[in-house]
Amino acid sequence: MPTPLRLYNTLTRSKAEFVPLDPRAVRMYVCGPTVYDFAHIGNARPVIVFDVLFRLLRRLYGEDHVVYARNVTDVDDKINARAARDFPDLPLNTAIARVTEATGGQFDRDVAALGALPPTHEPRATAHLDEMKALIERLTARGVAYVAEDHVLFSPSAMDALKGAPRYGALARRSLDEMLAGARVDVAPYKRDPMDFVLWKPSKPNEPGWPSPCGIVAQGRPGWHIECSAMSMAKLLAPFGGGLACDDPTKNVFDIHGGGVDLVFPHHENEIAQSCCAFGAPRMANVWMHNGFLQVEGEKMSKSLGNFITIDDLLRSDAFGGRAWSGEALRLAMLRTHYRQPIDWTVKALEEAEATLDRWYDAIGDAEAGDVAPSVEEALSDDLNTPAALGELHRLAVDDPQTIKASANLLGLLFQKRSERQAAGLAAAAIDRGEVERLVLARTAARAAKNWAESDRLRDALANMGVVVKDSKDGTTWEVKR
Repeated sequence: MPTPLRLYNTLTRSKAEFVPLDPRAVRMYVCGPTVYDFAHIGNARPVIVFDVLFRLLRRLYGEDHVVYARNVTDVDDKINARAARDFPDLPLNTAIARVTEATGGQFDRDVAALGALPPTHEPRATAHLDEMKALIERLTARGVAYVAEDHVLFSPSAMDALKGAPRYGALARRSLDEMLAGARVDVAPYKRDPMDFVLWKPSKPNEPGWPSPCGIVAQGRPGWHIECSAMSMAKLLAPFGGGLACDDPTKNVFDIHGGGVDLVFPHHENEIAQSCCAFGAPRMANVWMHNGFLQVEGEKMSKSLGNFITIDDLLRSDAFGGRAWSGEALRLAMLRTHYRQPIDWTVKALEEAEATLDRWYDAIGDAEAGDVAPSVEEALSDDLNTPAALGELHRLAVDDPQTIKASANLLGLLFQKRSERQAAGLAAAAIDRGEVERLVLARTAARAAKNWAESDRLRDALANMGVVVKDSKDGTTWEVKR
């Protein structure tokens, strides 16, 4: 009999057996990227953690019975600022589209290199404005939100007086006073209480805007928290008889909500408040899972310390450890630490990960996957204990390559053939990044001058070095041919 899946729930601060609401439709939502810049290595952690959980759930309940939604935030102050900085001569909405297309595309390439499966749904905030506005109007009608100076604000104190609603602060285990003392709150004159947070705000003349809810004449845009409430409902509840049109509170709950521990408060606390108060539900999700923080060589990652590392840096440059690393090594290095624990991102860990992968690929050759080792599945079923699962993988007999491959596949590892990994490594090692950048710039100049013969010559020279160039309306990118 299979080992039951046990997960740690941030809401209860305990580990318990996972029982899906509907085993034919297990539903998980994870907060995704805000696409204003390249994703950093800290952003990679929830991608990898919840990809392992997605794989495990698919194994336990069937690939067709698991629905995984990870959103894309494409309306945000940071996006607006980046668009104005990078494209000052373009209309702002056009500039914003350029930024979100480029950074969103880069995120997709990065997470694919990390071996992450595509989620079932990747909703973008701007595609779900109608659901956000409908949710805001329900909250206003229920008396937990109010309009003030073209803003719509949520009132946690009103929530605490609403019958059937959970207590605001239950996820973070803090009182209103404690949250106020520890939060960076905007003490605006239109707020009734300092802890009230924005559901909708008016757009400035140079900002993107849409018709507002609640009879507000001015155009506006959503707050961050309402976006995830609306997108999770739209993708996880509506297909199963729930969603924004359903007043049955028992149908407005899904199974698992995940994200980084930094999102517990205020983001996830506010998501719970909005979602539960809109429909009178006691819960938004049954299980709340949060991965721990990431440091770089023992220090907090920050641009001021010069240790801010993007996934792209690690994959394609010598910015960390003097070499480019394989996406598989980044994944393995991440999985060596339990997801709830803080992780120290080090060059040594990456070196050890690459060496381990070389040994495993040598051991399995080009074997096809067989059956997953029960001990590996048991370790993962114990709250995604990836360090224990990797330990079991090390203990598997080298004369059983099919079991090694299948067990590693469940962790998102060893999907290549040995020959493919060796070829990729040789190609990466042989490339002079500085020379590639010089040739790419020269080719860009040739294209600008409409010197197509020179452009083609340089493209061929790059191809002979093992480099593929890709031209788009956003410019030229390059990558190692794999």
